[in-house]
Amino acid sequence: MNKTKTMLLPALVLVLMLGAWAQKKAPLALSQSTPLPELHDGDFDHFAVDLPGNRLFSTAEENSKVLVFDLKTNKLIRTISDLKAPHSMLYRPDLKKLFVVDGDLGEVKIYETDAYKPVGTIKLKKGADASLYDPSTKYLYVVNGGKDAHLPNAYISVIDTNTAKSVADIKIDSNDVEGMALEKAGPRMFVVIRGNNTVEVFDRTTRKLLATWPLGEAKKPTAIAFDEAGHRLFAGTRDPGKLIILDTDSGKVVSSLPAPAMVDDMAYDGDHKRIYFAGNEFIDVFQQHDPDHYDLIGHIPTSFRAKTAILIPELNRYYLAVPHHASRTAELRVYKVLP
Repeated sequence: MNKTKTMLLPALVLVLMLGAWAQKKAPLALSQSTPLPELHDGDFDHFAVDLPGNRLFSTAEENSKVLVFDLKTNKLIRTISDLKAPHSMLYRPDLKKLFVVDGDLGEVKIYETDAYKPVGTIKLKKGADASLYDPSTKYLYVVNGGKDAHLPNAYISVIDTNTAKSVADIKIDSNDVEGMALEKAGPRMFVVIRGNNTVEVFDRTTRKLLATWPLGEAKKPTAIAFDEAGHRLFAGTRDPGKLIILDTDSGKVVSSLPAPAMVDDMAYDGDHKRIYFAGNEFIDVFQQHDPDHYDLIGHIPTSFRAKTAILIPELNRYYLAVPHHASRTAELRVYKVLP
């Protein structure tokens, strides 16, 4: 064996060992992909889950559909098509009803989910988008109005899902509002105000503004997640892509890390102390060592605008919607969460 080959072999072995170690240590492992050839170009938005019924709901926003998957097989089992721009959803297993927020229609459409028949509508303003459910009151908070409705202000409408009626509106001093997070041990609701580059804190009981927390130089905050036990709120920004960590006692930014562009969904995994951050072409996974210290432990290649995802801790699974783009078929990717 010549000298060059002798030198190259150890290097090759090292590369292979490092590759195997990286694969072994990856926090997510792709386990299945379900092709969706019927979809054309266009973004997904959000997911909802029906654990008792083993169903996953996905809004194919720009395809004007809600897709229903079997959680046991991950196969597409139903398509709901009488929509224009579905964004977010709530599934109430006790009622067997699916509430779908449609931005172009400016309403929440309600379906019974045995036969997937529409059973009601709650009118809102156009631009209806993000939503948040409070299981203690059965209220659904829905962002609507604002720039997509050509209005100077956005609103958060409070919907009683028992009666399917809107009971109040919270007027926001911005026309661009995104995600929300709920405090279970108290009355606070955290709202991403993208138009002001802030998080605003509201009292859900009085519906009054309690605090405004600036997010620094990063712009276009869009995603939000919450570690209530650790008193930390996570905001995902798009310009540039960053994970920003705030102290929910003081409202101060305690840390920020680079992250993928165009984030839409983010999840906090309390069992593994991780944040899953879905953005353009990558999922980043951050490990929380303590409330003030975080490391990137996974930078997982995905696809163009694959920014819609959901963590289902009960199944130890992470689901990612991949849109159709150019010659690539749309698909649902299923990842196993690894220790």
